[in-house]
Amino acid sequence: MAFPAHMKPWDVAVVGEIYADHVFSGFPAWPAPGEEAFAERYKRELGGGSVNTACGLARLGRRVRLVGLIGDADFDWFESRLAEFGVGMGGIRLGTDGTGITISVSMPDDRSFFTYAGANRGLPDLLDVPAVVADLCAARHVHFAMPLGRELAQRILPPLRHAGCTTSIDVGFSPDWLRDPTNVATCREVDLFLPNATEAAIVAGTTGADAYAAWARATGLVRSVLKLGADGAWYVDAGVAGHVAAPRVDAVDTTGAGDAFDAGLIDALLDGEPLERCVQFACVSGALCTTAAGALQALPHSSQSRTLRERTYGS
Repeated sequence: MAFPAHMKPWDVAVVGEIYADHVFSGFPAWPAPGEEAFAERYKRELGGGSVNTACGLARLGRRVRLVGLIGDADFDWFESRLAEFGVGMGGIRLGTDGTGITISVSMPDDRSFFTYAGANRGLPDLLDVPAVVADLCAARHVHFAMPLGRELAQRILPPLRHAGCTTSIDVGFSPDWLRDPTNVATCREVDLFLPNATEAAIVAGTTGADAYAAWARATGLVRSVLKLGADGAWYVDAGVAGHVAAPRVDAVDTTGAGDAFDAGLIDALLDGEPLERCVQFACVSGALCTTAAGALQALPHSSQSRTLRERTYGS
């Protein structure tokens, strides 16, 4: 069913990998092979860029459809936790494998991740289901928090454009996808490609905003955004480049800050803000996310975001 833009039931559809995160921290030292170490703290939480961005957008007041796969055993937990942010389960399907799992082992100076993809392996097939594509078309904006394979992109992006959806993609740290030249066309076809500095260095072949800007121009990206963490963000819009500094906050944990950045950017984009102001709201959202442990705890409300943006950048 096709909807006029003003009648679409969802502001944003967020599609991507969904995980159950198990975070262990407070180890005195890394154990040697065969040794056992005991954590001082443990937390189980919903994870994955799709969950973080969807919850961030819902916290900002947007009507959000989260699309992805989990295992049947985790349905009640996901339903209860997502409901705290106003995100429903209508776009989530049950996969044949269990829910994807990430185990995070955090030390004072570093952390390591151990991940099992689980049900997420079925995402490409899920996005070929006509009813799922129709679900995405019922949103004003579709955000892909996943590496979207080129053949799948060629199948799914045209109907989204036809339905009047704007699109964005954050593939996360996916070196194989970023190095594959066939995916350059996907970066050009979406409205916004949202890499961080590490990911941008892979596609550009070297580090630095200037190198990424040169790559973006050569690729034909009309609008580009580069996430720089505590250094804010760089953007270019129709050939005009700029830098937005990050707000000063008391950062506790940077987990999920890039996903919160995406949420702030998309929220402002839906309001028709110029790209510079979109990036300001994105930097604010990302910064506020760091003020508590975990990706979801400090996702900002719209009033918090507006207040910090005005204090930082003016009216």
